[in-house]
Amino acid sequence: MAQYDVFINPSSSAADGIPYVVVVQSDLLDSLATRLAMPLAALDFAAKVPTALCPVIVVQGERLHALAHYAAPLPAKALKRPVDNVASQASALVSALDAVLSGI
Repeated sequence: MAQYDVFINPSSSAADGIPYVVVVQSDLLDSLATRLAMPLAALDFAAKVPTALCPVIVVQGERLHALAHYAAPLPAKALKRPVDNVASQASALVSALDAVLSGI
């Protein structure tokens, strides 16, 4: 699994408003049993969020908010097959994590 791979949300209870998660963890840490993942929420589910913290990410033509403040480790085995890779949008995801970590 590659950094910035997008997966269907493994949590069926949250999948309605948060259909996907994106792995933001470095490929150098693939030996770990978990992956740091950021939820990708439907725009109407995440209305009125600060764009620096929750940038819009496009997955298969669908615009979603990345919820950096909800990034969490998920078991790697829970993430099945990637549906997309958003490496071209990495700077927005890294900036959002910076906002969480440093407030910038």
